Amino acid sequence: MTTRVLVVEDEAVAAEAHAAYTNRVAGFEVAGVAHSVAETLRLLQADPAIDVLLLDMNLPDGHGLGLLQRLRAAGHPCDVIAVTAARDADVVRAAATLGVVQYLIKPFTFPTFRAKLEQYAAYRAQLAAAPEQIAQHEVDRLLGSLRPSVAQTPLPKGMTPETLEQVTTALREGSEPMSAAEVAERIGSSRVTARRYLEHLADTRVAERRPRYGRSGRPEVEYRWLS
Repeated sequence: MTTRVLVVEDEAVAAEAHAAYTNRVAGFEVAGVAHSVAETLRLLQADPAIDVLLLDMNLPDGHGLGLLQRLRAAGHPCDVIAVTAARDADVVRAAATLGVVQYLIKPFTFPTFRAKLEQYAAYRAQLAAAPEQIAQHEVDRLLGSLRPSVAQTPLPKGMTPETLEQVTTALREGSEPMSAAEVAERIGSSRVTARRYLEHLADTRVAERRPRYGRSGRPEVEYRWLS
């Protein structure tokens, strides 16, 4: 199944680059390029089968969020990936509220761009294959496909990919949420080391941290894999 993309970017050179990048990713094709809000609305009206917009926020005749609000009010079902230099937290929050599925900050490299599109493709594939009624763990897995993979997330200083892979494997293969002590025992490390890697996984939103209450009533933190 090919995903049809409308590139929305006012700068001609950037629009050409984003279109070229899109066509290099398997399963995606550029359905059109728009340089303004008005042109975007015209192209979407002419071609309602467009699947996703690559949307810049700063357009000559309006803001990308305003365009997105108009599309949602009209009931247009297309997904949106923000591709923009806008870093304001308020813009990011508003974009998430309006259903933006990915947010890519300029400038970026082709591998970063490709990773975003591949995450989105995985999300679409899982959504298409999902039954009409799905369980909580299936919802978590579906939404987890939009998160960056552990391998794509830069590691803090002092952390190694090998230990991260061990911690990740232990957490993913565990049938129940695990504490730092339990992970440490599983991989043969100290509890402090295991906790540091688990906190990294939680901070990058591929794992969830939550309190666990034991017999003494004192809470312990446990971690659950989300993707």
